[in-house]
Amino acid sequence: MNIRKLTTMALLTAISMIVFLIEAQIPLPIAIPGVKLGVANVITLFAIWTLGWKEAGAILVVRIVLGNLIIGNVMGMLYSMAGGVLCWLIMALLKPHMGRNQIWLLSIFGALGHNAGQLAVAIWVSGTVAMAWYAPVLLLAGIITGFFTGQCAQAVLNHMDKLRSKP
Repeated sequence: MNIRKLTTMALLTAISMIVFLIEAQIPLPIAIPGVKLGVANVITLFAIWTLGWKEAGAILVVRIVLGNLIIGNVMGMLYSMAGGVLCWLIMALLKPHMGRNQIWLLSIFGALGHNAGQLAVAIWVSGTVAMAWYAPVLLLAGIITGFFTGQCAQAVLNHMDKLRSKP
């Protein structure tokens, strides 16, 4: 791994942690437990697209571990890790089959995976399968938030293209 790629990974990790920490402090105006925009996933999408799936996975894991340790939410780390890793895995597997203009769709599938991972942990922690009744709410939330983060990642990538093409 070259110095430029390592520096880019460190920078993206720092940005994603800052976004994660800010988002953790801002309550959503929606009173649905466990639902948030997941804006830090914009960085994961950007990293998968520009650096590769391994590098994006490393950035994700470092963000989840350090971010949750900083805010003191060790139990939340379990939910974040399950959701984040499943999200990353789905996006890494689907990326070769999607075009650059379908990042929003890749993000939706990732968000649905994230919600499925978190729901699986909730069922495991609570010991009750009744938590699965929450799946339709998470499905709808995942579609909406995934679309939003996918559009943001697409905008960032498009802007980076414009910056590279300027003389």
